[in-house]
Amino acid sequence: MASTPTATQSNETRPELSLTEQLRQDIVAGNLVPHQRLVEADVAEEHGASRGEVRLALNELITEGLVERIPNRGARVRKVSLQEAIEITEVRAAVESLCARKAAEKITDAHAAELRDIGQQMQLVVDRGDREAYSQLNRTLHGRVIEIADQPTAAETIARLRGQAIRYHFQLATRPDRPQVSLPQHMAIIEAICTRNPDAAGRAMHEHLASVTEAIAASAVA
Repeated sequence: MASTPTATQSNETRPELSLTEQLRQDIVAGNLVPHQRLVEADVAEEHGASRGEVRLALNELITEGLVERIPNRGARVRKVSLQEAIEITEVRAAVESLCARKAAEKITDAHAAELRDIGQQMQLVVDRGDREAYSQLNRTLHGRVIEIADQPTAAETIARLRGQAIRYHFQLATRPDRPQVSLPQHMAIIEAICTRNPDAAGRAMHEHLASVTEAIAASAVA
């Protein structure tokens, strides 16, 4: 009946993460699979949490679209279809392109230095083949662009969309060839924003996420 990962993924090994973050990470990494039941008592025992804490965490993940509640059955990991993931990424491309444009309009010299530093770090980890570090820097870069844009409604929309399709994006990010494809795209985004070129920034972000959409679609026949 247990619906959670083994103790190797318990909160004892990830004390810095909240229960919501631990469950989100397990869903993204595939430790919790689509349609797997999340029984409150089992989750609480596995993570050393109270039933109330588990309920709050599951409600957060339901809001994000990672978990769904089935009448008379409880909560389970929500399955996002390939077509839905593609549609989500297409919508995300439109909204993140807006954020890239706004970031290019609002960026400061300090922000530009920070984005360029992220770009340099991305190049270094690609050179040494560290896909996990690259994936983290990818998330950091997108997050900083959204923060610099200072568009709260767009940021909330992106977070919700990204959460729903994050398992596909995670699988894509771990492919050995993906950093070589996306690194030049990220560098183009950074350059356009740092040179305060809104049109180029929006276009670079849209082209990058269009590439993500194409790669997700191609994974269906890979």
